Amino acid sequence: MKDFLKYMLATIAGILCLGIFAFISSLMMMITVAAAGSQKPTLEDNSVLHISLNGSIEERCAEDPFAAFMGKDEMQTQGLDDLLAAIKVAKDNDDVKGIYLDGGTLSADFATLQELRKALLDFKQSKKFIIAYADSYMQSAYYIASVADKVYCNPSGIVDWHGIAAQPIFFKDLLEKLGVKMQVFKVGTYKSAVEPYILTQMSDANREQVQAYISDIWQCICHDVSASRKVHVDSLNAMADRYVTLAAAEVHVKNHLVDSLSYIDGVRAKLRSLTGEDEVTLVEAAEMARLYEPGKAKEQVAVYYAQGSIVDEATSNPFGGSESEIVGAKVVSDLDKLANDDDVKAVVLRINSGGGSAYASEQMWHAIQLLKAKKPVVVSMSGMAASGGYYMSCGADYIFAEPGTLTGSIGIFGMIPDATGLLTDKLGLHFDVVKTNASSDFGATGRPFNAEESQAMQNHINRGYALFLKRVADGRGMKTEQVDAIAQGRVWTGNQALRIKLVDKLGTLDDAVAEAARRAKVKDYTVAAYPAKASWMDNLLDKASGDDYMQRKVRTLLGVYYRPLVFATSYDGKPSVQARIMFEPNFK
Repeated sequence: MKDFLKYMLATIAGILCLGIFAFISSLMMMITVAAAGSQKPTLEDNSVLHISLNGSIEERCAEDPFAAFMGKDEMQTQGLDDLLAAIKVAKDNDDVKGIYLDGGTLSADFATLQELRKALLDFKQSKKFIIAYADSYMQSAYYIASVADKVYCNPSGIVDWHGIAAQPIFFKDLLEKLGVKMQVFKVGTYKSAVEPYILTQMSDANREQVQAYISDIWQCICHDVSASRKVHVDSLNAMADRYVTLAAAEVHVKNHLVDSLSYIDGVRAKLRSLTGEDEVTLVEAAEMARLYEPGKAKEQVAVYYAQGSIVDEATSNPFGGSESEIVGAKVVSDLDKLANDDDVKAVVLRINSGGGSAYASEQMWHAIQLLKAKKPVVVSMSGMAASGGYYMSCGADYIFAEPGTLTGSIGIFGMIPDATGLLTDKLGLHFDVVKTNASSDFGATGRPFNAEESQAMQNHINRGYALFLKRVADGRGMKTEQVDAIAQGRVWTGNQALRIKLVDKLGTLDDAVAEAARRAKVKDYTVAAYPAKASWMDNLLDKASGDDYMQRKVRTLLGVYYRPLVFATSYDGKPSVQARIMFEPNFK
């Protein structure tokens, strides 16, 4: 018995020692990798910037020093900021000989694609090469790849070229089957965010506005590809009508969409020929971006990134992971700090949002006015700055948008579910009430709004819309009646918004920074990004939970249906008054 206990204790002690050793070793490895990741890389002569056109592109991504050890993830998320910084480094660094665009399945809003493409066009001024290759090009990836000097495709590959569609999903009949009816209060003929919950197809007004902005965006795409590939716009439209996506690869060469067909080994040989080296050093964009110097001056032009749904408080994603959010209270606090930072001479608000809480939008508008009283504020619109996103923008000194930015949508709505059919008719639940005043049970579970409550809610929405119009009118130097005529919840592209004076100029983030510096009268400055990115430890813990992967997986599978479904499944607890758009056109 003594021997048994002795051996058992020895085994337990051994396991504990092994566990401690493994923990310490893992910790040391993490520290070593993180330290290595924080060091600036050294570029070898004849390096080539490798830009992957797979996965998705967002405004910013958290730093991830472990990415190189985790293997290739076809659903990777890249930061537009890193891509743009890497291209700038590649243009000016003599050790970088060119760019290799690795095409495939890419998800990004059109304005993001436009900004990336413009950066590549600027890079071409260096006279360095750009070549593109893919087994198969999704349309968004091809739009970027078309800027290359040579575009290659696998002999068995495809080039997706089909145009743009907007296909919202409607939940009305599903909700009715469940016994749920949405009580909707809105202002704006074109305010379509509520339509998936009260209709089974697009309204005439919504169809009109969507047709207008997807046609404008498609025209931009065709114009850009036509200029790069020397193919007439009419021919590009004819190809989209003929289901050219499904044609043999040789047809894409004949149509001048690609230059030639090749397997990956042939592309590697081409890269070796262009660099004059037997081995080509491919450098990832996130790595090369670490070499970018945004300036060393004490005076700053701050770029404040605001991406995602506008919310009063941080929320959780029902599918796991963390969807980007603009948390009103945090933004107000951050802008106050920037307003009182003497080193910050001007602020650029980089906005990519389809809106959200009307209350949070108003609070952020007020914070922007306080900031503007102390220093210039310029807005740079990315993929969307619509509804609440435009509410944030309208009070700035100057507004930039990309031609394909979705903006406007000046309107608000309220939506409260009536679950009487589910709770009482299907589940057999009954409700009673004792109250002191007529409105004591306003919004009570188990019954729909009565006439007086509905009118009170609609009046509340009307006042919110009137305030929105006033904010826009004051910010844009227009009369309220003029704003109302172009408002009504209608979505506009950046091109269209420029013509109706909702934005001041078409341009990139760099253009917005230059304008902010000019208004602040500073010539030597550092471009500083706010708020700080998530740390590598936060990123590691997020990956370890598996939530981030699941969220990306669901988002990829659902595509354009992701956002409305998330909105529907997480509606409980959202503010009743919303200023948002619901869905994005299918650019894939």
